[in-house]
Amino acid sequence: SGSACTSGSLDPSHVLLAIGRVHDIAHGSLRLTLSGDTTEEEIDYTIAAVAEAVEYLRSISPIWRDLVSGKKEFIIK
Repeated sequence: SGSACTSGSLDPSHVLLAIGRVHDIAHGSLRLTLSGDTTEEEIDYTIAAVAEAVEYLRSISPIWRDLVSGKKEFIIK
């Protein structure tokens, strides 16, 4: 979730924190970079792969279960 130059860091993006995102949201963010050479097929593949990964991670996340069951509130600014 950090910039490309800090990709070794586990800290959330300082930019997302600076614009007011809470730590959990900033920490769970994903940065994708496109170029003029990026094809529509690559974008479609990436969207599908990210969606599959998110679905899996949600399936094993106790925090997600708490959110969807109403035990915990969604905090998105």
